[in-house]
Amino acid sequence: MQRIFKMTSVLVLTLIVLGLFIAPKPADAQAKAFEQAVAEAAALDKDIAAFYQAFSYKSVWTGRSGRERSRRKALIKALANASSHGLPAGRYDTEGLQAKMKAARGPGERGAVEVEISRVFLQYARDLQTGVLIPSRVNSAIVRKVPYRDRTSYLVNLVKSSPSEFFESLAPKTIEYDALLKEKLRLERLLGKGGWGITVPAKSLKPGQSGGSVVALRNRLRLMGFMNRSSTQTYDDTIKSAVQKFQAAHGLSTDGIAGQATMPELNKSLSTRLQSVIVAMERERWFNRERGERHILVNIPDFTAKIVDNQKVTFETRSVVGSIETDRSTVEFSDLMEYMVINPSWYVPSSIATLEYLPKLQIDNSSMPQIEITNKEGLVVDSANVNFSLFDVENFPFTMRQPPSNENALGLVKFIFPNPYNIYLHDTPAKNLFSREVRAFSHGCVRLADPFDFAYALLAKDIRNPKEFFQEQLATGEEQQVYLESPVPVHIIYRTAFINAKGHIQYRRDVYGRDAQVWKALAKAGVALRAVQG
Repeated sequence: MQRIFKMTSVLVLTLIVLGLFIAPKPADAQAKAFEQAVAEAAALDKDIAAFYQAFSYKSVWTGRSGRERSRRKALIKALANASSHGLPAGRYDTEGLQAKMKAARGPGERGAVEVEISRVFLQYARDLQTGVLIPSRVNSAIVRKVPYRDRTSYLVNLVKSSPSEFFESLAPKTIEYDALLKEKLRLERLLGKGGWGITVPAKSLKPGQSGGSVVALRNRLRLMGFMNRSSTQTYDDTIKSAVQKFQAAHGLSTDGIAGQATMPELNKSLSTRLQSVIVAMERERWFNRERGERHILVNIPDFTAKIVDNQKVTFETRSVVGSIETDRSTVEFSDLMEYMVINPSWYVPSSIATLEYLPKLQIDNSSMPQIEITNKEGLVVDSANVNFSLFDVENFPFTMRQPPSNENALGLVKFIFPNPYNIYLHDTPAKNLFSREVRAFSHGCVRLADPFDFAYALLAKDIRNPKEFFQEQLATGEEQQVYLESPVPVHIIYRTAFINAKGHIQYRRDVYGRDAQVWKALAKAGVALRAVQG
């Protein structure tokens, strides 16, 4: 053993003389310990592990370089501002993260903190860019395909970018999101000043009335921003005009009367409106994607369908959406409109055929002359010769079709974007429904008040005289399929708070109660309302 030691010593001495032996440096050992700690901590998250492996386990956050200091500073600033975006600030525990940074002494502790910072960073980046919640877990009718980014791409792009510019790029870059962000801050400041004051202690008020309730109405409208300061105690023209402005901003009939539909909306709290804005911001994050230079936007609570060209609304019409009953509510999703059918047949869904029409036929088998009934062999049968009492939902053997006509349930045109929910836009013979404030009456499809004009607007990019062409097809009385040269994206969305074409905030009733569900889930995740002073 002594001989081996002497030989080793001689070998080392020889190498030192020749300049070929480099003794391990403390810094190298520290680096190895840091890399080992990063590898061990990152092993619990495959995306983080993949990034650091590709990055040779170098530090992104915890080193002494100016770039790493800038990243730390930018991250802490962003996390401290998370509440401004309606994010769950507690999820990122900014103070706790800073404390861990300061407490980390050796390379092992620093490596663990390095990975922890990356984990918090990835959580924040995804929350801000594509939302805190998974939509379908809140409600199965929210079939929004969230455009999630590869998690490792956040770290890769951060390393390549200016830290401040990178963090500024995360939130949705849409006019809608920016406007909602401003509205959120406006409401938070108003909340800090005491909100909109007392609610109006009356079920209904109209012009000519006076007294304490009118004063409360006047004060509330002023604090909401719909009228200037006034000393009137009478429901005069100034208050009537303010009520009309309020009604227009809330999707109500603008009759200037604070009636049974208007008063509940007037008395909704500022906190409730603030919740709507925060929910709309979350929904905008779910929808953080290219929508198409030309696209169709159907907002369920607004009961409208719009054609948007290069971010400008070029056509708008009122709509009727799915009934408030759960199984008939309109689904939220996006797809491509490929064609329209002029003079459409209506192929009656089996649920309607068995649950609605069969009971009627069992009472009177000739009660539905407008419906064509076909057997399993594809032959049309005379309903007068069928004993419908023999059938129920389970064994009903017929299919039903309503041929083209002015009385067809689909009207004279339907617009198809093939989807698994069997939802489309269409005309309707029930024109009277479009005069109502709340228009939730369909079986799930979207009915249009001005379907012909909608068709002309869609065809205008393909055909020189779209109206003449459409009317020629219509005059045949036969079913005609007309394909669009370029399919148009259709986005069926749900917004109770949104910005109109003039940039003014609009609020609508939560017709399906979905926004209440989204808010409950956000609150559970840690999102909280806040009041801002000043």
